Amino acid sequence: MNQSNHPFAFSEQLLERALKTIPLGTQTFSKSHTVYPYGVSPFYAARAKGSHLWDADENEYIDFVSSLCAITLGYQDSDVDAAVRSQMEEGTLFSLPHSVEIDVAESICEMVPCAEMVRFGKNGSDATSGAVRLARAFTGRDRVAVCGYHGWQDWYIGSTSRNLGVPKAVQELTHSFKFNDLDTLHKLLKSQQGEFACIVMEAMNTEEPSPNFLRGVQALAREHGAVFILDETITGFRFSKGGAQELFKITPDIATFGKGLSNGYPLSAIAGRADIMRLMEDVFFSFTMGGETLSLAAARATLQKINREPVIEKLKENGEKVVSGLRVRIAQYGVQHIFSVSGHPSWSFLNIKDVDPYTNWEIRTYLFQEMFKRQMLMLGDHNMSYAHSTEDIKRLLCAYDEILPLIREAVAEHSLLKKLNCKPLAPLFRVR
Repeated sequence: MNQSNHPFAFSEQLLERALKTIPLGTQTFSKSHTVYPYGVSPFYAARAKGSHLWDADENEYIDFVSSLCAITLGYQDSDVDAAVRSQMEEGTLFSLPHSVEIDVAESICEMVPCAEMVRFGKNGSDATSGAVRLARAFTGRDRVAVCGYHGWQDWYIGSTSRNLGVPKAVQELTHSFKFNDLDTLHKLLKSQQGEFACIVMEAMNTEEPSPNFLRGVQALAREHGAVFILDETITGFRFSKGGAQELFKITPDIATFGKGLSNGYPLSAIAGRADIMRLMEDVFFSFTMGGETLSLAAARATLQKINREPVIEKLKENGEKVVSGLRVRIAQYGVQHIFSVSGHPSWSFLNIKDVDPYTNWEIRTYLFQEMFKRQMLMLGDHNMSYAHSTEDIKRLLCAYDEILPLIREAVAEHSLLKKLNCKPLAPLFRVR
């Protein structure tokens, strides 16, 4: 509890304590002090309910981070919590599989176009890594063509600037191509003809796929004998009931899911063609905590609610209010040279440009500082949940009404750094 006038005193005490025993002070880069600027940010949560989060100092926020898109329904959703409590009374982990595995697998197969069989992991990196191993087993090939962000494991992260500790031989097996640029993918596949096991990509991130792009990727995968893997860790059960593949009418060979699948409980899934998925009987993909029933019960309740209530529709409706309202304000306040908006309404992005003499990271830091002052928890994107209300959207847009003119003036007057109450954030690595 905060015992001083500094609004983040206890959070900073916790961070100081954590750094003594936990590298980075937490388990996730995107929740660490590398993302939240020290001195103007909360660092630790105390609790959350619906669309609101309270930090360790009892500051209350409207949360547009939504735990990095993992919270689709809202924190402490009553249906999900009831399902978890009920399952807890029967047990969490057993010496035998539990039928809840079957229930969730059947639901995914009913909802997702590509899903004929399903295997479960605990996080998105499990699923994407399992899918790549599966594709390598199916094709007898080693190379991977990749676009977007796909987790922490060696096969992917070795292709980024965060490749410390990844063997060079592993790094050399993953090759990046540009989103919405079929030519780069075509050249890549031809450069190592017959060596690519799979193409792994997000259907959409900061920008929409151009017409025929996804179908073009699928056609190139078939032409070159590669497995087409769609990473739906974020887009699954958010863009549509059947994910981005349903929205964009493209059926991959394999798809991976996580985050919103279980509304904050640790669960991921690989789903796809039965002839490929049956290789999971031989490909080693196995966890002591695989089949843990609380997360599966949460997923079952989450999917039931998505099918029963207008979850997807509300995510889109409220997200469109944010996107359209922000675009109006960017024009109104004359900050088009600094900001633009992109992405899907349920997962939209405020894009920030370098504007002489400031980097986008310096501008971003000022934005965060001012947002946190106004009880808005956001990191440059708007991750909508079913719990966000009309009032939440109104308050967010009101915050932009106050902040955008401040940023415009600070940039024009070359006074932005003087207005910061903290050190500017430094770039991490960019994959989208």
